[in-house]
Amino acid sequence: MQTSQKHSTSAGIHIYHQPVQGIDPYNHYQILQSNSCHDIHDSSSQGTNVSFEASKEQYYTLDSSPATNGLIGCDSPSCASVSSSRSPLSPQNSQSYYSDQHQSSDNNYGSPISGYSSAEDSYELKNKLRELEITLLGPEPDIVDSCHCCFKSVHQGASPTSKYNWVQIAEMIPKLDLRDVLILCAQSVADDDIQTALGWMDNVLVKMVSVAGDPIQRLGAYMLEGLRARFESSGSLIYKALKCEQPTSKDLMTYMHVLYQICPYWKFAYISANVVIGEAMQNEARIHIIDFQIAQGTQWFLLMQALARRPGGPPFIRVTGIDDSQSNHARGGGLHIVGKKLSEYANSLGVPFEFHSAAMCGSEVELENLVIRPGEALAVNFPFVLHHMPDESVTTENHRDRLLRLVKSLSPKVVTLVEQESNTNTSPFFQRFVETLNYYTAMFESIDVARPRDDKQRISAEQHCVARDIVNMIACEGPERVERHELLGKWRSRFSMAGFSPCPMSSSAMAAVRSLLNEFNENYRVEQRDGALYLGWKNRAMATSSAWTCY
Repeated sequence: MQTSQKHSTSAGIHIYHQPVQGIDPYNHYQILQSNSCHDIHDSSSQGTNVSFEASKEQYYTLDSSPATNGLIGCDSPSCASVSSSRSPLSPQNSQSYYSDQHQSSDNNYGSPISGYSSAEDSYELKNKLRELEITLLGPEPDIVDSCHCCFKSVHQGASPTSKYNWVQIAEMIPKLDLRDVLILCAQSVADDDIQTALGWMDNVLVKMVSVAGDPIQRLGAYMLEGLRARFESSGSLIYKALKCEQPTSKDLMTYMHVLYQICPYWKFAYISANVVIGEAMQNEARIHIIDFQIAQGTQWFLLMQALARRPGGPPFIRVTGIDDSQSNHARGGGLHIVGKKLSEYANSLGVPFEFHSAAMCGSEVELENLVIRPGEALAVNFPFVLHHMPDESVTTENHRDRLLRLVKSLSPKVVTLVEQESNTNTSPFFQRFVETLNYYTAMFESIDVARPRDDKQRISAEQHCVARDIVNMIACEGPERVERHELLGKWRSRFSMAGFSPCPMSSSAMAAVRSLLNEFNENYRVEQRDGALYLGWKNRAMATSSAWTCY
């Protein structure tokens, strides 16, 4: 879930497909001042209701792709769902595995969209692995004597020191569950069992995965790549092992565009932030928005449209866009492209506008980079970006909390946060592997329903925009592991320590997201819980959107 960060454009995936040219335009959304949004959930937020309609004007955002026409209400149950380690992950009810959801006391809430406890999952995982061991090795008393088992066999395909007969196991592949095998391989890597890990990778997994297969096969291909990169490299060499041929700017934009079109995660971030900021700024004459991942910037067209219609005339708007070189590559140029596009659009609406660029990684931002002026109402937006900031477990500088304290010192009127609902920050390797497997199984299932299995654009989008995150989480440690997600419970703790209090999402935000989800598969859900919005796929929470104000 990223557009910019300090690592290579894509993971070291060995199999690539030629990109498919051509992108269909999409109808962007208009954010309108309206009273047509009806309350769906109670909220303490007041102010102008905001709703979304299709607009005929066509715009492309860095992370966006065409959306379909006609937004109507999405009748979701109150318990949003998405496949997870705490719940069945697929229509086949594939086995769920323990994820390190409760590593700290701050994370004891779990996800409102999922139900299993970590203790239950841990017990299920141990049983599952034990059952598979018995299947492959035979019952313990018979292991040494049985000529039908694989344990320490000197049969063809097994060395005298090998735990498994890989030839025999390879013959069992049609009966094996890919998830089980990935878990066993990861456990071998975690245990530094080099021979067994290589055996699973070279003799079994390579024959079970495919970037053009079903969701678990595609995910398995990238997780296998992550295991290989982790296994074959260490320290600073890991990143070098992950580098591959970088797609052109045009191709990368195409891949991001495809993902924006076929799944709602970025639209969820943009729409919820627009509604929250629009409501917070409804009476302000001068507005300053600091966007910590500006991308192409066109997500703010929606807010400009709403403010342009404000009684008494539009306010002055200033946007500070923060982004690093990765987004520059996708845009085909620097932040001046964003500033030009936003300025031209604001001028067309008659909105006084100014753009300020901060071309740097978010962790490098200091007060002087933000050009704060007195008399401007400030809003700060963190869309899928704070999890890239190293925290206290990585560096004593702790940029994750430092940034929050910096923002608090600016006394913003509102801060918006959208993050993936996953825990991969401080988890040990094996737990992190299982959590990644669970989370991205749900994501790949959600992507799978939108395009044909052999769709080359979807395959390329997964390889260049999703696989790199997966490989980074599995292969890298220390400062080089930039994908460090945390659950909303932990973000609540961080924001609270920095001096913020939660600002409940309004019924307008809930209505806008429900309307958005109507154009996607019915298995997407949205739930409002403890003032935040949870976007889910089936029984798995995938992302959360929350708003914060100063104490």
